[in-house]
Amino acid sequence: MSLAGPSPRARPTGAGGLRPVADGDPRLLHHVVHGYRRAYRLAGSGPAVVLIHGIGDSSATWADLIPGLAGRHTVIAPDLLGHGASDKPRADYSVAAYANGVRDLLGVLGIERVTLVGHSLGGGVAMQFAYQFPERTDRLVLVSTGGVGREVNPMLRAVSLPGADLVLSALRLPGMRVQARLVTELMRLLNTDLGQDASDLLNLVDALPDATARSAFIRTLRAVVDWRGQVITMLDRCYLAQGMPTMLLWGSRDSVLPEVHAHRAHAAMPGSRLEIFEGAGHFPFHSDPVRFLSLVEDFIATTTPADWSADRWRELLRAGRPGTAVGRPDDARNRAVERGLRDASERSAT
Repeated sequence: MSLAGPSPRARPTGAGGLRPVADGDPRLLHHVVHGYRRAYRLAGSGPAVVLIHGIGDSSATWADLIPGLAGRHTVIAPDLLGHGASDKPRADYSVAAYANGVRDLLGVLGIERVTLVGHSLGGGVAMQFAYQFPERTDRLVLVSTGGVGREVNPMLRAVSLPGADLVLSALRLPGMRVQARLVTELMRLLNTDLGQDASDLLNLVDALPDATARSAFIRTLRAVVDWRGQVITMLDRCYLAQGMPTMLLWGSRDSVLPEVHAHRAHAAMPGSRLEIFEGAGHFPFHSDPVRFLSLVEDFIATTTPADWSADRWRELLRAGRPGTAVGRPDDARNRAVERGLRDASERSAT
C-alpha cells in the first residue's frame, strides 16, 4: 500500500546519472478500456517489464528507473484506475480488479508475457496477476509488497475509518500543510523510521487534489486495510509460486510495512531471492535507484522465464499449502468421481 511518491519535478536526477522522465514526457499515453481512460508510460523495446505503483501513487514514481530499463526492455508503467492521470470512477478498486485492468491494458498493447515489478499495493496486484494469469507471467519483483501480514502503518488504518475524507480534505488547508511539513522534518531530524518516508508520505496530500481522487484512494485502501490492519494476504497461495522466479526488495527501515514481512514472504515463496536496502524506507527505489536498477536487471538476465504447466498447477492445488490438512475423507470419493468423468470422456471420444 504505497503512499504517493514525489513527482519527478520535486526530485533531483537519481544518483549515477539515472535520467528522470518529466511529467510532460510524450510517452505518457492513454487508452480507453471498458469506457475508462487509462494512462500509462511506454518506453524501450525487448521483453516486456510492467511497473505497478502503490496506492495514492502513479507511474511517475518510476521516473528514475524507466530510462535504464528501457535500454533492454519494453517498459509499461500504468497509472492504475483511480490514480494519476487515469479516470477515477465509482468502480471496483479491489486487487483482483486491478490485476484484470493490467491484463486488459496488455491486451490492448498486444503484449502476451511480462515480468512484473510491483511496489506495495502494486506488489499485491503483481502477485494477484501471477495467480490469475500464470501463463502470462515470466517473473515477479515484489518491492515492499502488501499482503504479507496484518501489520501496517497506523495512519493507513485510521484513513480506512469513516470520516477519512474530511480529514484528508483538512490536510490540504495551507496552515495544516505548514504544520505537517514541520512535523515530518522533525521526524527526519530525529532519525525515526517514519522520518525515512516522511517526504514521500506527505506527497499523498498533493496526489489527492479533489473529492474524486480522495474517494478513489479511500475505496482502494478499504479494499485492503481496515482498522485492524491489512485485510488480504498472499501467504495462503504463495506455494503456487514454485517455479516462478521471484525477487523481494525491502527497506530495513520501512515505516509502512515492516521488514519482518520481507523475511516472512521469502520463507513462504520457495526459491525466492531477498535483498534488503539497509537504512532505506518504504521506497528503496527512491533511496538507491542505481542499486535497485542493477538488481532488477541482473535478476531478469540470470533467471529463466516461468514455464507454466496446467498439469503442474493442478498438482500444486491438489497437494495444497504445506502444513494444511491432506487426505480428508472426501478425497477418495473425489478421485472416484474424477476417474468416472475421465472414463466417460474417453468413451465418448471413441
